Amino acid sequence: MKPRISFIVPVRNDARRLERCLQSIWRNRYALGQIQVVVVDNGSTDGSADVARQLGAQVIVIDDAPVSELRNRGARHSTGDILAFVDADNEIVSGWVRAAMEILRIPGVGAVGALYRAPVDGTWVQRTYGHLRGRTEGQDDAVWLNSGNLAVRRDAFDAAGGFDTSLEACEDVDLCNRIRATGLRLVSDARLESIHHGDPKTLSDLFASELWRGRDNLRVSFRGPFVWASLPSAIVPIVDVVMVGAALLGLVTMIVAWAAGVMMTSAALLVIAAGSSLKVIRASARQGRAPGVGILRMFVVACVYDLGRALALVARAPHRSARPRAAATAS
Repeated sequence: MKPRISFIVPVRNDARRLERCLQSIWRNRYALGQIQVVVVDNGSTDGSADVARQLGAQVIVIDDAPVSELRNRGARHSTGDILAFVDADNEIVSGWVRAAMEILRIPGVGAVGALYRAPVDGTWVQRTYGHLRGRTEGQDDAVWLNSGNLAVRRDAFDAAGGFDTSLEACEDVDLCNRIRATGLRLVSDARLESIHHGDPKTLSDLFASELWRGRDNLRVSFRGPFVWASLPSAIVPIVDVVMVGAALLGLVTMIVAWAAGVMMTSAALLVIAAGSSLKVIRASARQGRAPGVGILRMFVVACVYDLGRALALVARAPHRSARPRAAATAS
């Protein structure tokens, strides 16, 4: 018998995208009876649990828990040798399971995944955001894999202690750090393609999303094991939030010393813009130009992203699923 794989799908009030997600999972005709789907419903009121049952998933209902707890609960309820974590607003390709199993048979590999792809019919913000994020090419070792598109050996997951339920964000970075600390490799493989329909559609959505996602960034970044490649994601928000403070101080200074205030504000904004510009340069060098994704658009999206991440260090925002106008997943 081939190893059994259990998909754990957290959801909150996202019945429509959950249906698409589950259908994409079942299109993976890996082996009859070898795929289990566990949907962990975080107190949905839109019928998400009913949709999951109708599509052959086992359903666990939990009320008001962080996504890390939802995933852990689903893992405990599942029976697979492989745990596949896919979020309800994601859609995976039909070869996903076969590719994941192939990589996880390699000795010393603990987990495999790939970067999200933006929806092809998405807004300009989604397409630009996806371009800045980059895409997985081929197969390579990784230091981090997103928990919305991730397959992990159960023994590796258990040895690492599962997701840290005290974290509301960056729980995937923390888990990956602990898996690597056990001596196992993480592998990124382009065949595990996943379209993230939950990418922020507007600049305001992007800002709010990163204001939430960045809340545990520093806490996780300096837990270890330390990786030099992760240093910019920790340092840049610190520099940016200091520059935001300097810019505000410059505005106040203009009242009594116009020239000094202008100089201080301008210098602070230039530092922030420089950091965002580096993101644009790296994305352009790595992937070239994408249709409909111009330099100015990349710069604007990068600035909004960086500002959200910076202010997350000093402000707290709820997950978008908690905002009344959002129809979001627990991703």
